[in-house]
Amino acid sequence: MAKVKITLVRGLAGKSEKKRATLEALGLRKRGRSTVKELNPAIEGMIDKVRELVKVEPLEE
Repeated sequence: MAKVKITLVRGLAGKSEKKRATLEALGLRKRGRSTVKELNPAIEGMIDKVRELVKVEPLEE
């Protein structure tokens, strides 16, 4: 499967508990931090929920 690099570009202040929990599940806790995940339907759904807070970049294998 393809991999993507997900970077948190906006802070968590004032965001709902659901968005905070989604970011925690993606492994993002602080602004500017990144994580690499396998792209699957579950990860795509999580990214879609917090689209305005993250930057997504495809990685070459």
